[in-house]
Amino acid sequence: MNHSAKFPAAIMPDADWWQALWPDPEGVLRALGIGFGMSVLDLCCGDGHFTHKIAHIVGGVGRTTALDIDPEVLVQAKDRAARAGLPPTSIRWLECDASNLIDKLPSQPEYILLSNTFHGVPDKVKMARNVFEVLKPEGQFAIINWHHRSRDDTIVLGEPRGPETKLRLTPEQVMDVVLPVGFKLHGVVELPPYHYGIVFEKPKTG
Repeated sequence: MNHSAKFPAAIMPDADWWQALWPDPEGVLRALGIGFGMSVLDLCCGDGHFTHKIAHIVGGVGRTTALDIDPEVLVQAKDRAARAGLPPTSIRWLECDASNLIDKLPSQPEYILLSNTFHGVPDKVKMARNVFEVLKPEGQFAIINWHHRSRDDTIVLGEPRGPETKLRLTPEQVMDVVLPVGFKLHGVVELPPYHYGIVFEKPKTG
């Protein structure tokens, strides 16, 4: 099963307009709080626009895991990482369903990134619960979303881009789903020109 079949409203875009939209993916990741030495899961990583930059930021001391259900986009992500000069062992690649993470991860990450996918997840509460269960205490969960604007107003390379207007979520709508699972809000980050990142934190246990 490919990514579009599992999450039909979150289809992987072409790499050229991804690059036009976010020419500095490393800057986006640092703005969201990803840093050296961290253990990061790129959830629904797609073609790896962020994955290889995560591995670069966390360095050899950190750990990068990339997960997607679509084997074709994982091949693209691996090729992108190889072209960036990353050693094959710098990223752990997992081909599996993101809607059920228990027993699929080799260890608990301290940071989970979900970019441009949450709007298309059929059961958002289940996804948030799964992330909460596998994340380390005091770990962070970041969701990158398109702002709730008309699709006609989000132009990339001369054309309207992104999900249908009706699928776009405000930060408040995302909070309504994620906070009741047990997370607390860490912050909201503007990611121009059309996105925001909302970062949640899993409370310390005990």
